[in-house]
Parts: sequence; C-alpha cells; structure tokens
Amino acid sequence: MFASLRLTGLPGAVLAALIGLAACPGLAQDTASVAAAAPASEVGTDWPYYGGDAEARRFSPLAQITPENVARLERAFVYHTGDLPPGDTAGNYAPETTPLKIGSSLVLCSAMNILISINAATGAENWRYDPEVPQAAIPYGATCRGVATYTAPDLAADAPCKRRVIGTTLDARLIAVDFATGRPCEGFGSGGQVDLWDGIGEKIPGFYALTAAPTVVRGIIVTGAQVKDGQAEDAPSGVVRGFDAVTGALVWAWDLAAPEEMRAGPPAGKTYTRGTPNMWTTATADEARGIVFLPLGNSAVDYYGSNRSQAENTYATSLVALNAVTGEELWHFQTVRHDLWDYDLGSQPTLLDFKGRPAVLLASKQGDLFILDRETGAPLTEVGEITDLPQGKIEPDFVADSQPVSLWATLRKPALTEKRMWGFTPIDQLYCRIRFRQAVYDGYLTPPSTRNYIQYPGYIGGSDWGSVAVDVARGLVIANYNDIPNLNRLVSRAEADAAGMRPPTAQAGDRGQPQVGAPYGARTNAGWRSGLTDLPCSQPPYGGITAIDLQTGEPIWDRPLGSARRGGPFGLPSMLPFEIGTPNNGGAVVTASGLIFIGAAADNLFRAIDIESGETLWTDALPAGGQANPISYEVDGRQYVLISAGGHHALETGVSDAIIAYRLPD
Repeated sequence: MFASLRLTGLPGAVLAALIGLAACPGLAQDTASVAAAAPASEVGTDWPYYGGDAEARRFSPLAQITPENVARLERAFVYHTGDLPPGDTAGNYAPETTPLKIGSSLVLCSAMNILISINAATGAENWRYDPEVPQAAIPYGATCRGVATYTAPDLAADAPCKRRVIGTTLDARLIAVDFATGRPCEGFGSGGQVDLWDGIGEKIPGFYALTAAPTVVRGIIVTGAQVKDGQAEDAPSGVVRGFDAVTGALVWAWDLAAPEEMRAGPPAGKTYTRGTPNMWTTATADEARGIVFLPLGNSAVDYYGSNRSQAENTYATSLVALNAVTGEELWHFQTVRHDLWDYDLGSQPTLLDFKGRPAVLLASKQGDLFILDRETGAPLTEVGEITDLPQGKIEPDFVADSQPVSLWATLRKPALTEKRMWGFTPIDQLYCRIRFRQAVYDGYLTPPSTRNYIQYPGYIGGSDWGSVAVDVARGLVIANYNDIPNLNRLVSRAEADAAGMRPPTAQAGDRGQPQVGAPYGARTNAGWRSGLTDLPCSQPPYGGITAIDLQTGEPIWDRPLGSARRGGPFGLPSMLPFEIGTPNNGGAVVTASGLIFIGAAADNLFRAIDIESGETLWTDALPAGGQANPISYEVDGRQYVLISAGGHHALETGVSDAIIAYRLPD
C-alpha cells in the first residue's frame, strides 16, 4: 500500500524533526515558584475523577465482584434524571454521563447540564441545580460527559462551597455549586457562573459548546470547548483556558496562534484566533509536576486544508503539554500531519510509569497508540514514518507526504478489499462491491476527492472519547474501538450553496458540512451503508475490544463487541444473539478482580468481560444505549458498578434518563 516505511529512532533531536516535538519554556523553571501540589485523591471507595483517578486509568482496586460471582449481579437502584427531549422531538440527546462518587454521594450532570447529587447506595436525590440551558444551544447532541470537584484549601471547613462541583454547559458557561447543597458559589464569577463566550466573538447558539468534563489542577480549572465541525473557516476559536477554581477569574489562555498576545485574554476589540483546533474532550493533569495534557482536534474545516495557517498545521491533532499554572507550552506531539480526515484526538490521555519513566499514553481515532515521556514528549515506544503517500488531485501541497505511525500498538486493521464488501443479501453485496470499485480508495489516508472516496478507519475511530482503561498490575491496556469505513465526497462551493449547506445549522452527516471559506463543502457519513437494506457495506465486525500487553504492545486477545440483537435489515431488530461487533461509543472500567465492565455497543447491553480471556461473563439489557463510561465504587463495604443508560441519537440506541447501579445480592 505504501512505497516505503522507515523507523524513527528514539534520539530526541531526530524525533523533534520528524514528529513535531516542540522545545518550549523549561518545566523546572516554570514550576519552581508555584505552590506545592495538593495530594492526589485515590480511587477505590470513591470515584473522584472523570477517569477514576487523577491518572485517568479507569481502574478500580475493588475486588468484591469477581469472575466467579459476577453472574449474580442485580440492580441496586435506577435513578431517573427527568431530563428527556421535550414534546414529540426525535430526540437528539446523547447524555454520555459519567458520575463522580465522593463520600456518600454521586454527583453528575444530565444531558442539558442539570447538576444533580444522589445517594450512592440508594439513588435517592439529594439536590439538583438547573442552569436552564435553552434547547437552541444543542450542537450535534445534548451531551454532558461529566463534572469535576474542587476543595478550596483557604476556606473554613464549614464555609459554603468549601467543596464545590464544577460543571460546564452547552451554552458555554462554567458553573460552580456547593457540593453539599447544590447552591451556586456566589464568589465564583458572577453568582456562581463564568461566561465562556467572553473573547470568542458573535454568540451563535450551538456553534460553541462544552460537552466534556473540565480538569482541575493546582487550583485551576482547565477547559476547552466543542466547535461544530466543518462549518466555516471563520469559526469560533479553539482556545483552551485556565480559571481560578475559587473565584472563576481567568488565570491564563492558550491561543495556539497567538499564545503571548492572548495569554491574559484578547486585547480590546479583538477575539481569540478564529478557526483554530479545539480541545472538545477532557484534559489530564499531572498535579505533582504541574503539567496539563491537552488532546487537540482538527482545524475548523476538516476535509480541506490548503487555507490553513502554519499554526494550525503545527498543532492540529496534537497532544499539547502546558505548564498548568502559567499556560505556557512545554511540548507537543502531532499524531497526524495536515489532518484531512477528522482524526481529532478524542481520548483522554492516561498517565502511567513506563519502563521507569513517567509517561502519558495516548490513543487515537486512526487507531495508533503512543506512549510519550511526560516531561519532554519524546516517544518511549517505537514510532515509524509512512512515506510516499497518495497525494490526491485537489491541488498541490494538499496532503502531507509522510505521516507518523505507532510501531508499538495499533487498533487499525488491514486495508479494505472488494472481498470484504458484505451484504445481508446477494443484491446488497453486489451493490456494495460496485460502489467499492467506483470509489477512490488508496488505502490508509486516502485523500479527499470530488469523487466518492473511502476513508478507513472512519472518523468515529479507532479510539474515541471513551478512552482506554489500564490495569498496571496485570500490564494490560483495554481498548474498545470502531472498525467501519466512511464513504465521503467533496462538493464544489456552488453545489454546497445550491444544497443549502449553511453554517452553523448544517449538521455533520448526510446533510453535509458546508466548510464556508474553503472552495469545497463535504458530504460525510458515520458509516458506509448499503442503499438497499441500510446495513453496513463492509464485513463485520464493526467494533471490537482488545487487551494489549503494556510492555510489548501486542494484543493478548481481540474480540467483537456487540451482538446483532438490535440490528437487522431496514432497521428491524433481528434479536439474534450473535456477537457480530457493532459500532460503539463510550469506554470501560477495569477492576482488580479481573473484570471489564462496558456498555458502549449499539446492542444496548451492559457487559462484564473476563480480562484474561475476553469472554463475556454477564450481561444486562439497558433501557437505552450505554454510551457512557461506567464507574465502580464502594458503600458500606459493598462494591457497586454504575452506568448511565442515556442512549445516543447517532447510534440509534434510543433515549433514556436512567442511571443504573448494580451490586451483588444481600
């Protein structure tokens, strides 16, 4: 498929040239004057961080529920948030919520950003705070993946908002409420809120929204925002900002195109740089070292790149390490150069020690997994270079002539072939094979074209926002993934205009992406399907889960994830139990007893999987899709496992407001 493949050695100077490692202000100098890091909370009885612990390993040391007794699990409670689509709407809700558990309480956010506290053992509601987000603010879907908490060290133990819940909203607000009562923290911003549209520009509902959990490090709340994909080059900025967790005051802003000018916010009459790559997912922080790791997305226009600035080309689809106190860049590592495939970094990075070095593990949509030195960004696992890539026919310099690939571990499968075109009926198969022959396909990283072209892996992954789970004791990385191609096409500006593709009301998907400011719009889909039975054109499995050896990067086992019970021709459920592997969204939690708990799949089952073999040991049918990361915690000596079963409009897994907890019977 490629003319050549060469290894990139590990010396820092070579890596800097080939991978985009940037030498920036020294870490030791930058962090020398800041206060000592607060002690990290430990996961176990509690689930205090979005990723479980501060390292985002999604691992629980609890072991009461085991492979031997997991079949006895039963529901402990079902809590309903009451947050459902209004009236007879089709329901563009995709809550994706992962609660935190601290003490006796679970705190969470609903699809429309209602902050809620419930009893962790019974599901009884303690309080709720409704920020009254308007429906017009919904971007692709109503989503709130999580919240953060912070305990203010200088406030008295009984002071209001000593411990606070930090949430974000679809209409771009940062909110702090008291952990015990849910009342707004009056000393935070204005009445407990900070307006994140400040410095962004014209306020257009749905164009700029926050869907991911914020990260708190050294008393600073770090958050980016989701900017609606593919709308226009003149889109809201991808600026990442740090706010004082007590007062809500801006501490720093990192605008990748003007880092010094915008550090304290835009000068009068200016906005943060428009159209730059954004961080729509959750950052990870190293509290002790004072570093925050930002997984960045692509530029505002995904499928045309010739108008991008040098700053966009440098930082798009990169992991960026900042000094968490000052907002100054320390290093960055780019996983796709000149990204034309919407391969945003959606996964939250994971911190771990790797062969005696403090490291950060990064999973990507294109399937590559990288392990980098936390302090320098230098790869600690082998990285290769693909050269002589297909260049396409759009215009010169449109496609990068080489790309980094992980030679340690990847979720990417072999290139598609005509024989892999599949159909529910022989007519489907014939249709899909004809379409395959008609389409442009040059293997991995086939460039965009004005003809139908195949993108594989598709833009939903590989690994997406569900991220990976890591069992350090067993030396295993657990990663679920998608394995389905897209059939895309660039459309001329005239065709896009004639079709009414206008930002920001146009959605990603079959209605297309207008990409205003570029000479082409784009028509994309989340999965290439047969036009006859509406089933995927490629051969299953369409998604899977794998255990990867942390030392070697080799898969220990790799299984399809998801059955055919809800899938079938013409959208009719087959009710067949066969594990065909379905598209999936959301991640896993791993427990010390050797269990993986995961929803994610489009069959709406919640599973317990044996970490040693990959065998499914237990399932429960959810009222809607479990497109959320589950958690595990303990109350009064009893282990619980919990998942939000809110469903997902794009995966067509229904809509629900249920939060479901499980435990062993009395």
